[in-house]
Amino acid sequence: MSESFSTPPVVVGYVPNAQGRAALEHGIAEARLRGTGVLVANSAGSDGFADAKRIGEEDAAALQDTLAAAGVPFEVRRLGTQHSPSEHLVNLAEEVGAPLLVIGLRRRSLVGKLIMGSNAQRILLDAAVPVLAVKAS
Repeated sequence: MSESFSTPPVVVGYVPNAQGRAALEHGIAEARLRGTGVLVANSAGSDGFADAKRIGEEDAAALQDTLAAAGVPFEVRRLGTQHSPSEHLVNLAEEVGAPLLVIGLRRRSLVGKLIMGSNAQRILLDAAVPVLAVKAS
């Protein structure tokens, strides 16, 4: 479902896992507080990011149900593979004038951060909008 937003939406970086669901939950809550909608973005970069996952059909249906039940305007976008997930989210948040970008975090070892880099770190450093980083419970 795609709805027009009367005010810039909260952008949520979503992957179909516990961190993505936590980001979605907080993004919806922030949208309600701000009187706006939610723009959910899923990006699966082709550059080896281990935590970038496409939403499958079953995941998409569950996501649509969750958003419809939330009672806020929403749109779901599947982003391309030409950029990293972090670049996509930062660019999208700036493009729509988002008041907030919400992402989920997972614990990573220091070695994991060194070898693979961190999308979350890139988002936190590069975003021109406020970023809310949440962990799954």
